[in-house]
Amino acid sequence: MFNTNTTLAQLATTQPGATRVFLRHRLDFCCGGRQTLVHACHEAGLNPEQVLDEIATAGADPTDERWETKPLPELVQFIVTRYHDSLRVDLPALLEAAQRVERVHADKPSCPHGLAAEIENFQTEILQHLAKEEHALFPAIVAGSHGVQVHMPVRVLMQEHDDHGANLKLLRELATDYVPPAKACATWRALYSGLEKLEAELMQHIHLENNVLFPRALNN
Repeated sequence: MFNTNTTLAQLATTQPGATRVFLRHRLDFCCGGRQTLVHACHEAGLNPEQVLDEIATAGADPTDERWETKPLPELVQFIVTRYHDSLRVDLPALLEAAQRVERVHADKPSCPHGLAAEIENFQTEILQHLAKEEHALFPAIVAGSHGVQVHMPVRVLMQEHDDHGANLKLLRELATDYVPPAKACATWRALYSGLEKLEAELMQHIHLENNVLFPRALNN
């Protein structure tokens, strides 16, 4: 049974629909998954009982998967095909759109100056991170390495996840909470919509690694 003292990670892992509720309220269930619901809601100015009720009534989505008991190689493959491959496609397109918006609308006060540079830095860090997972940690987990054998790379990658979380906050700040100005062009609107989608998917992605894959690999 879960309650307001349950951690965000436990709720996200075991309760269908919890991650959608957390995303709607912008509660950090990936890097901040160790927080209890009551603590996270207090920090965000939310009513924890109300959020708990939303989770209880959210229900399962047809795309929801319960990964806490499935074989680790299956989970690794899902993460790579669903999230890693998407990042490699989405980030260059978002960078190109940001560069175009800043170039065309440079003279407007609402122009998100510096957003393209931040996306480019973010892309570089993300691609390096994915390579570490795919070329080192993930093959080790699939081969059966566990516990102390994977402790150090897991620790490093979790720290990088924290860095990604900080970068997501900066992107949202530079893009005015992903609310485009009233007269924004189609590219500008698509850029903000794409960045918001990227944020949601990266949080789901990090949640699966921080709160499901890594703990299982460490405890197997």
